[in-house]
Amino acid sequence: MKDTAVLNRICAERIDDRQIAEVIGIAHGIIADGVINQSEVEYLQKYLSTREHVTRNPVVRLLKDRVDCVLADGIVDADEATDLMATLTAFAGGDFELGEATKATSLPLCAPAPVMAFRNAPICFTGTFAFGTRSTCEDAVRTLGASPGSLTMKTRYLVIGAYATDNWSQSAFGRKIEQAVAWRKAGKPIHIVGEAHWVEQMRAH
Repeated sequence: MKDTAVLNRICAERIDDRQIAEVIGIAHGIIADGVINQSEVEYLQKYLSTREHVTRNPVVRLLKDRVDCVLADGIVDADEATDLMATLTAFAGGDFELGEATKATSLPLCAPAPVMAFRNAPICFTGTFAFGTRSTCEDAVRTLGASPGSLTMKTRYLVIGAYATDNWSQSAFGRKIEQAVAWRKAGKPIHIVGEAHWVEQMRAH
């Protein structure tokens, strides 16, 4: 019985991996000509909506949430197309961890992840987000009473975008993460969390 359960799990993981590769392939196709149109976004939304196993992956789920947000009013405007192009380009690059690794093996996220209290909390965003642009993320936490801004010693939460790479320390936002880690080690009450956890915590409020 145990062997059957293990085999079923392995088969499910292989199916998920194959379908995630399909999503990456679709993203490549959409961005190939440097333009995103309405029909392409609608196709991506339809594809993701019918792939429940794939959207369990936190990165892919965030991508779906982003696409759903863009199509919430039924129209993909120029600014939304530009933002989604950046998101899909990061996703299609494949230079980020999928599956269990998004819970993070290399990123110095707090474990366990904290319950986030947004009211009056100084919060800083770094990296590339599936949720949207940096300003979109900041606007979202303002509605919950948080105070988004630059990283300082008073920052309570540093949120790292879903499309963080395994070699984050070499990235443009690596210094910010390293500084937060140093302050955390020094006893400052700063929490480092990933985008998926931040989104889940916002939904809980």
